[in-house]
Amino acid sequence: MTARLDLIAHGASGATRAARFPEDEPLEPSAIAATAALRGRLRRYDRVLTSPARAAVETAEALGLYAEIEPALGDCDYARWRGLTLADVAARDADGFAKWLSDPDATPHGGESLTALIGRVGVLLSGMLASKKGATLAITHASIVRAAIVSALGAGPMAFWRIDVAPLSIARLSGREGRWNIASLGPRGAPP
Repeated sequence: MTARLDLIAHGASGATRAARFPEDEPLEPSAIAATAALRGRLRRYDRVLTSPARAAVETAEALGLYAEIEPALGDCDYARWRGLTLADVAARDADGFAKWLSDPDATPHGGESLTALIGRVGVLLSGMLASKKGATLAITHASIVRAAIVSALGAGPMAFWRIDVAPLSIARLSGREGRWNIASLGPRGAPP
């Protein structure tokens, strides 16, 4: 049996618009409307999971879906950098910021490393592949979508920085025989 997993990045929040490390914040009003416009355009799912973050939960609600909270879909822990823009961090901690961008094991913010994030998402993907529960929608964060793509491809962690994921982008994975494949990548919840 083929497992199917669609990962959708939650709608835009103030953090995504401002290029800011996210805090637990709501969707922007315009994002709620854009997300609601996707109702009925997604495939049918056997289960829907969401990050515990407010923006992800509100995305599920705007899609009219009941979603089960999955803590492993939570965003990267940016610790001390939460709420700061990329420019703020680069100005305040230029060396730490440069190290974070070049060393996947670095944690200058005191939170989760890129390597740890990709590993966490890899464990989640392995569990989903083993469960063979049909089609799953995971509403999560751009960082998790990127980590899932890196993990599915078996790419090195620095590939993470080479993947752009806009709000409401969707990555479709299909899994069988012990591995995930990228089925498609699309913007704004593109129809199946």
